[in-house]
Amino acid sequence: MTMEIYNTLGRRRERFEPAEPGKVKMYVCGPTVYNFFHVGNARPFVVFDVLRRYLEFKGYEVLYIQNFTDVDDKIINRAREEGTSPEELAERYIKAYFEDADRLGIKRATVYPKATEHIGDMISLIQRLLERGFAYVIGGDVYFDVSKFEGYGKLSGKRISELEAGYRVEPNPLKRNPLDFALWKAHKEGEPWWDSPWGPGRPGWHIECSAMAFRYAPEGLDLHCGGEDLIFPHHENEIAQTEAATGKMLARYWLHNGFLLIDKEKMSKSLGNFMTARQAMERYDPIAIRIFMLSAHYRSPLNFSEDNLRQAESSLRRLRNFYLSLEEGLSRAQEVEPPRELVQEIERVTSSFKSAMEDDLNTAEALASVFELVKALNPYLQEPHPSAQLLEMTRSFLLGVEEVMGIMGLKELKGGLELDVEVERLIRERDRARKEKNWAKADSIRDKLSQMGIRLEDTPYGTRWRRSNRP
Repeated sequence: MTMEIYNTLGRRRERFEPAEPGKVKMYVCGPTVYNFFHVGNARPFVVFDVLRRYLEFKGYEVLYIQNFTDVDDKIINRAREEGTSPEELAERYIKAYFEDADRLGIKRATVYPKATEHIGDMISLIQRLLERGFAYVIGGDVYFDVSKFEGYGKLSGKRISELEAGYRVEPNPLKRNPLDFALWKAHKEGEPWWDSPWGPGRPGWHIECSAMAFRYAPEGLDLHCGGEDLIFPHHENEIAQTEAATGKMLARYWLHNGFLLIDKEKMSKSLGNFMTARQAMERYDPIAIRIFMLSAHYRSPLNFSEDNLRQAESSLRRLRNFYLSLEEGLSRAQEVEPPRELVQEIERVTSSFKSAMEDDLNTAEALASVFELVKALNPYLQEPHPSAQLLEMTRSFLLGVEEVMGIMGLKELKGGLELDVEVERLIRERDRARKEKNWAKADSIRDKLSQMGIRLEDTPYGTRWRRSNRP
């Protein structure tokens, strides 16, 4: 089964094929750390976490890069208001980000580059742009000349003439073009600064992401992801400056999620109609918030409301109760022939789940398929002696869903759900090793599972497993 995704670059669905077989390089724009992130910011973090998890579930090795913007006008202004340094403020909110993201079940990135740790990379990229004639210096400022980059506007689909007429841009009467954007900003009193060939200063926002992406993926990214508000100017500018400097495509696929709305308006700090993720998690279960984020297609707008969150909490309770009933059923299950219609239902739902995920990451349809299985299997779990084979098939599917979507919570259920997910992952890795005739690796994984108290049985229906203390 081949995944299709909607590529903002070209505005069409495309078959997803990474540049290097078996490996995916993925960049997701992270937070500007001057405050707690709000639930609108949480949507791309959750959605693209699921995309990363699904790619790993399919067997890809994923390099997942998520940056921290830790030097920015907002950080500087907030630090002044609080009477602290930009560095201290940024570190405080980076720590808060991890606390909140962990509670939302967001898997840790492969690498978290900070802008302040890559100033040298940014200066090098700016020097390339100057050498190639795509940038110019005014005093201690350096600007990118958009008129020199032929493809400017190809991501947003906008022409330069349209942008000049209708978009608010950085004011500077000395710029050659109103759309030209700052690559380097000359030092101002009270602001952090670094030495550069153009004098002391700090980088512009757009060059930060380009430099960090290029640092960890010098041959280009497969996926670049973020909210739709980043399409212009941020991602448009990233493409222009990176491709102008390197002659290489920055990313082959661009994915953007729709806005989170509140009272049918975009939730944002500038409008003042936002709730931080931390505040939301005081009112609602963090995993219920995660379910809510996945309850609509990622490219569709999603309305934040009390009713929608309460419905997500109800869905979470239903899933957890089903899993606990499944575990209890396994404790009294027997080797009896499973009902054929239920086996077929599991196979159908498994296929539906995978088809939905391959269909431009349609998490709403994938979730629906999970609840179809819950509805179909719940009555059977009340049988005095259910089929072990059927229940193990169900558990395997459910733990795969958990590994991909994280919609039950890994640490709050008795019965070791976190361990169960890891067992399923190791079994899939062992299955791949056996197909490749890597018997040493397969035996090593089996030994590791044995040490974890897991007993394996290879059957015509796949690998079945039980805890050693279960009859």
